[in-house]
Amino acid sequence: MLQIENIKMKNPVVLAPMAGVCNPAFRLIAKEFGSGLVCAEMISDKAILHKNEKSLRMLYVDEREKPLSLQIFGGDKDSLLGAAQVVDEQTNADIIDINMGCPVPKVTKCDAGARWLLDPDKIYEMVAVVARNVQKPVTVKMRTGWDDDHVYVLENAQAVEAAGGKAVSVHGRTRYQMYEGLADWDLLRQVKETVNIPVIGNGDVNTPQDAKRMLDTTGVDGVMIGRAALGNPWMLYRTVKYLEDGTLPDEPTPKEKIDVCMLHMDRLIDLKGEKVAVQEMRKHASWYLKGLRGSGKVRGEINQLERRDDVANTMYRFVEGLNEEAAVGS
Repeated sequence: MLQIENIKMKNPVVLAPMAGVCNPAFRLIAKEFGSGLVCAEMISDKAILHKNEKSLRMLYVDEREKPLSLQIFGGDKDSLLGAAQVVDEQTNADIIDINMGCPVPKVTKCDAGARWLLDPDKIYEMVAVVARNVQKPVTVKMRTGWDDDHVYVLENAQAVEAAGGKAVSVHGRTRYQMYEGLADWDLLRQVKETVNIPVIGNGDVNTPQDAKRMLDTTGVDGVMIGRAALGNPWMLYRTVKYLEDGTLPDEPTPKEKIDVCMLHMDRLIDLKGEKVAVQEMRKHASWYLKGLRGSGKVRGEINQLERRDDVANTMYRFVEGLNEEAAVGS
């Protein structure tokens, strides 16, 4: 079972910290669908220290989400430590995670995120100053390297461990790959064989069977699921069940998908208000509808709507149409 210092997870299934997605509304759904650990979307260290209102709201943790990992990023030692101490002292998160995997230019240009992958010494320095000065366990999420010519994942993972990091999550792609190509699971295996702290594997886990294969072939302690859970928290539930007893629960019905989508929206409305929530839910609605026949048209309609009830009526009307077609076909 996955354990990070004294924090024991119910299972090894971890929700990845996806930017613009992993707010409390979605994290709580992931927890209710069985995820052993949920990770919050990354927050800028400087935004925390400058008391940016939006960023401070992102520090909120619902007790029902726990155990939870709250992720920060930055390129300056003093500001990273300051932000970590805010998380340590002023939030009820269980784990402080440092991002060194984000590949987007606006982050790497600030000497943050995946930029660290080029310098194991900096990784050691940054992780050490945080780990020494906070009470919560410190973990790191990284990629295998910057590009194919700069793959230092073994040295970087060793630096995390030596600096006092209590676990490392590794996405099996380089920064250059972004989210394309195949994840290198063999490097995940090598990391697990190289360090003594827990290793969480990430990348190309699209089915419950993928999760089991990753655990079996690499030996990692946990399996992190990201994009496969978008609009599909059943992926988390089905993976937990498959790892527990080898059974695969049924896929959700269209109505079940819409029911959870609306629960997601209502929680987001509670967090951000109807106007912002409905706009943010457009992408989520598209993910919940993915794979349903004829959903392209209804996705276009939803993108024009601004009220919660209009979205609900449109989605349920679409599902009723599917049921009527199925009844005629039978």
